[in-house]
Amino acid sequence: MTITPNTTARTGPSALPEHPLRAALRKLWGDRGSRAALIAVALLVLVALTAPLLSRLGGWSPTAFDSSAIDPYLGGMPRGPLGGVSAEHWLGVEPATGRDLFARVVHGARVSLLIAFAATAIVVVAGTAAGIAAGYFGGRVDTVLSRLMDLTMSFPSLIFMIAVMSVAQDVNRVVLMTAVIGVFGWPGIARVVRGETLSLRHREYVEAARVAGSGSWRILTREILPNISGPVIAYTTLLIPGMISTEAALSFLGVGVRPPTSSWGQMIAEAVTYYETDPMYFLVPSTFLFVAVLAFTVLGDALRDILDPRGGRS
Repeated sequence: MTITPNTTARTGPSALPEHPLRAALRKLWGDRGSRAALIAVALLVLVALTAPLLSRLGGWSPTAFDSSAIDPYLGGMPRGPLGGVSAEHWLGVEPATGRDLFARVVHGARVSLLIAFAATAIVVVAGTAAGIAAGYFGGRVDTVLSRLMDLTMSFPSLIFMIAVMSVAQDVNRVVLMTAVIGVFGWPGIARVVRGETLSLRHREYVEAARVAGSGSWRILTREILPNISGPVIAYTTLLIPGMISTEAALSFLGVGVRPPTSSWGQMIAEAVTYYETDPMYFLVPSTFLFVAVLAFTVLGDALRDILDPRGGRS
C-alpha cells in the first residue's frame, strides 16, 4: 500500500499574516517612485533635525554676515560663479548680506517642517475626533458638527490668516502660524472620518461589542478607530505638502516668520529682486520647497492606494 504525504499539514509560522505596517512598507519600497519619495522625505526630516549640526559643519551660522563674499562695487552681488558657490559657501551666499545659503536653507527646512507637522497634528486630532463623534452618535451631534464643518470650509481662510498674522505683532510667529493653519484645516479630514464611521457603526463586531455592554468610548477607541486608521494615515500624509505650501505662501507674503528666522517662503520672496542677476538665490530655496512638496505628495498618494484602496480609486 502506497502512503501519500499529507499535503494539508501545518505550514508553520510562515503562514501567519504579515503585519499591515510591514506590508505597507514593503509595497512602498517595491515601487521605484514611492521608494524615491520615501528616501527624500527621510532626508528632509534628517536635515531639519540636524540643522544646527549641519550649519556648524558648513562653518556658518544662518545669521552671520560675510562681507568678503560679496562685491560692494557690484551692488553687493556674490563674488564668484553660481551665486558665490565655493568650498567655504557650499550653496553660495545671499546678495547684499553675504549670509550662507546652505545654513539658511537647512534652518528653513526645520521651520517649514516643524510648522507643517505641528499643524497637521492639530488637524488630524481635531478632525478625527469631530468626524468620529459625528458619524457614531448621529442626530443632533452630527448636525451641529456638520454645520460647523461647512462654516469653517466656507470661510475665506487665507484672508483670515493674513489678517491675523498681520495684526498679531508680538506673538511667537511659529506658534501662531501653527495654530491658525490648524484651525482651518480640520474639516476635510473630519468629513472623511465621518463617512468611514457611518459605514462602520452598524457592523457586526460593533453591534456585538454594544450588546456585550461596552460603552461608547470603548467602542470608538477599540472597534471603530483602528478600522479607520488606514484612511487617516493616508490623508495625514497628503495634508503635509499643503501645510508646507501654506507656510511658504504666508512667509512669501511677509506675514509669516520674521528675520532673522529663515524660511523657504521668506527666502523666495527676498530672492525675487535678484532672480535675473543671481538666479541661484532663487533656485536654492525653490528647489528645496519643490522637492519637499513633491516627495510628500507622491508618498501620500502611494500610502492612500495601499491603506485605503477604495478612496484611492475613482
